[in-house]
Amino acid sequence: MSTRPASAAPHLLLPALREVYQAYARAADQLPALPGALQAEVWLSAQLGTLEASAPHAEGRRAALGDLVTTLRTAGTPGARLFLRGLAAIGPAEVRRVAGKAADQIDAPLPDWAGDLGAVTSGLVWLIQEGPLDGDRLICEFRYPDGRSPHALAVRLGYGDTPSEIVVVGDVPALMNAARQAMQAELCVVQPYDPKAVGPRLRAALAAGGTFPEECYPALAVARHRAAALPGA
Repeated sequence: MSTRPASAAPHLLLPALREVYQAYARAADQLPALPGALQAEVWLSAQLGTLEASAPHAEGRRAALGDLVTTLRTAGTPGARLFLRGLAAIGPAEVRRVAGKAADQIDAPLPDWAGDLGAVTSGLVWLIQEGPLDGDRLICEFRYPDGRSPHALAVRLGYGDTPSEIVVVGDVPALMNAARQAMQAELCVVQPYDPKAVGPRLRAALAAGGTFPEECYPALAVARHRAAALPGA
C-alpha cells in the first residue's frame, strides 16, 4: 500500500482544491474495469483536459498535477495506481517521472493491459482537405504492441495551424471508408502525408501554453502523446 498512512492528510500546494483531487481519486475506481489501454488513455486525457482548462497559468497547472499525484499515492487504490501509471505514460513531461515513482509505491493489482499504456507505434498518416476555408484534417494511425487496438488521432487545423477539433477514433477502417466515399462524391481530397512532416507540425500546434477551443481539451493529452510518437525533428 501507499507509504503514507491512510488517515494522514497529504501536504498540498493548493489545499483549497483538496476535494477536487479527492474526486479524481474516487473517479479512478472506474479505470481497472475498462477494456483496454486505449479506453484508459482516453479517460485519463479527459481528466487532464479538465485540469488544464481550469488552470489559470502554467505554474498553477504544475502545482495541481503535483497535488494530484500526492492525492492518488495517498489513496493507494488499484484505480489510483492505474491513474498514476497513465500519468507516467501519457501525462505532461514534468509529471511523468514522479507519477511513475508514486505508482511503484502502491501495492495494488493492475489489469493485464496496463503495460500497453503509452506503448504505441505510428503508422500511416492521411491529409483530408474539404475546402480552402475548412483547414487541414490530419489522420494519424497508431497501434499498441503486436498490432493491438489500432486507432487514429484526427486533428483539424485551421488558420495558423490552430486546432479546432481533436478526436481519437477507434474504428479506423470505418473512418477511412467514410473519407473515401466523401472523396468519390467530390466533397474532399484524401491523400497520404509524410509522417516526418506531420510530426513537427502537430507538436507545434499542440504545444502546452497554446489556446484551444473548449472541446479540444478532453483529447489533448492523448493528442500530444501521439504527436510525440510521430517521426520528424
